[in-house]
Amino acid sequence: MPDGREPPNPTPGRAATHSEQTDATSTHAEPTGGVASGPTEKCGVVGVALDGRAAARPLYYSLYALQHRGQESAGIVTHDGFQQHSHVEMGLVGDAFDEDDLDSLAGAAGIGHVRYPTSGGVNTCCAQPFSVSFKSGSLGLSHNGNLVNADEIREELAELGHAFTSSGDTEVIAHELARNLLEADLVRAVKRTMNRIHGSYSLTIMHDETVLAVRDPQGNRPLCIGELADGYAVASESAAIDTLGGDLVRDVRPGELVVLNPDGSGFESYQLVDQETTAHCFFEHVYFARPDSIVDDTLVYEARRNLGRKLWAESGVETDVVLPVPDSGRSFASGYAEAANETTADGAPRSDDDGVEFAEGLMKNRYVGRTFIMPTQDERERAVRLKLNPIKSTIEGRSVTIIDDSIVRGTTSRQLVSLLRDAGAEEVHVRIGAPPIVAPCYMGIDMASRDELIAADRSVDEIRDEIEADSLGYLSIDAIADTLDASRLDLCLGCVSGEYPYDIDGEATDRDVQRPVIDGEGSPARADD
Repeated sequence: MPDGREPPNPTPGRAATHSEQTDATSTHAEPTGGVASGPTEKCGVVGVALDGRAAARPLYYSLYALQHRGQESAGIVTHDGFQQHSHVEMGLVGDAFDEDDLDSLAGAAGIGHVRYPTSGGVNTCCAQPFSVSFKSGSLGLSHNGNLVNADEIREELAELGHAFTSSGDTEVIAHELARNLLEADLVRAVKRTMNRIHGSYSLTIMHDETVLAVRDPQGNRPLCIGELADGYAVASESAAIDTLGGDLVRDVRPGELVVLNPDGSGFESYQLVDQETTAHCFFEHVYFARPDSIVDDTLVYEARRNLGRKLWAESGVETDVVLPVPDSGRSFASGYAEAANETTADGAPRSDDDGVEFAEGLMKNRYVGRTFIMPTQDERERAVRLKLNPIKSTIEGRSVTIIDDSIVRGTTSRQLVSLLRDAGAEEVHVRIGAPPIVAPCYMGIDMASRDELIAADRSVDEIRDEIEADSLGYLSIDAIADTLDASRLDLCLGCVSGEYPYDIDGEATDRDVQRPVIDGEGSPARADD
């Protein structure tokens, strides 16, 4: 998924004096280089509770497994039964921690977080886990997703005396939960918090020595439970559980609170909110999740291969060779090429001597970062040629189909087509394993604004001309739903339909949904406590 985005839902911070009622104080790094506009980026979260074994290293290894979900900062919070320990730093997981850091994180339970970088800058104001100390104990909170109504709750809490040190919605959740914990037990406090916040969230929370996992009622972001030899873990993806030598138990259900026993002996489940429909992010299967992860009961690798097969059925084109755009296009291209060797583009059975070659024609320089975190357009364009090098013997004198997961701005696709033509391709056809992205994501994916989205105001033919391809084909929304065995109303399709499963100012919805009313009086919702 090339290119970046303009943050769609900034949540500016507002400082205030501490409330005598909550006496909550936040500990967090100060921003450098200006205040960020809010955590609208994709992240990875994890939590573990073990039977006497230090949690720091398992958390560290889990964050390595989730490094693809966040490359700006990494952090761990643990609790030793007496006090909370925290270490949060900028950079990759391997750079953020050393042996002394891990040794200082005492305790058999803890949570961790990796954060995805914002467009145009890197700073520490929203690095996580976010830590809060208050009268009833301590909190650490890791968040994947984005709230729609963070501004409203922040303003209300600030007027009540809460002091904010970051611009992120994660701190809003932390303060709201801390306030509710002063008036209710743990389960009711979480439910009251869920009744107030609106948007996408998968959370791992450290309340003193207890690790919690919470998934929003629509289940937008992934979260799963794993059993280890000496405890339990929760994580954004099952690949993190695999890394720890554990077994996947199941996904955290939408609207569910999971409480890990501090001694690692098991977990308790509380279904706090029930919804008739879900809003699983289809882009997890298209791009973000690791291929070896199981997300919402579906192996991502197989989902992408099946999407590639659908892509051939819907818009296959006869060419000499099928090339993936590494790495995210590889699974799609594998399924596409497999289907292409079974039938022709018009659906007729393929003869054995009339196959389509699947080949690696673009070699990736793995020491170059993702092109869409480059801060300027010029850098993004130059980075494509730095990142990918064509294998001329695979391409020269041949018709080529390249398979990618998506097109955002179109800059990278145009560069790739040019790269292949320069390598001697006679024809270059582009096939995309997702529908056209026509609208921004408000739920946490780093994506462009409407002004920058090439498909927002162009037809497929116009995009084809813009990227200078011989043909262009996208996957349909129906193919996505069919492959994931879900109805359209059980998926978040906002970026490809322009209709969202949350109540977002100025945007259409695809279902009957309203955000909670924040009355400004600071009274937590108590319905069905």
